[in-house]
Amino acid sequence: MTGIDQNRLLQMRSTILSQNTALQRAAGKEVTPGAELGGAAPVSFGKTMNDALQAVNAQQSKASDISAAYERGDTHDIVSVMVERQKASLGFEATVQVRNKLLSAYRDIMNMPV
Repeated sequence: MTGIDQNRLLQMRSTILSQNTALQRAAGKEVTPGAELGGAAPVSFGKTMNDALQAVNAQQSKASDISAAYERGDTHDIVSVMVERQKASLGFEATVQVRNKLLSAYRDIMNMPV
């Protein structure tokens, strides 16, 4: 059995953090230096879930608005309409999957013998 190489582990951590920073920049989020996993203030689970649900709701509203604008003839860009609708659909499907996993975990915890 081989031991854990600390240098390799730290290198992997650094790579993951740099990829996370790059993804946050690509998503348009402001990245503050030193706000990695260890330096960030703790965020509550409820707030995180609320923010995620609000983001999905905003995306669905945006898709509805752009679809209505296309139906009225205000825009002729069907590609952007379809892209926004797909984004909204993916966000909703991901939300449903998270809900299903949370319910499954809740049921498992409730069925545990005491």
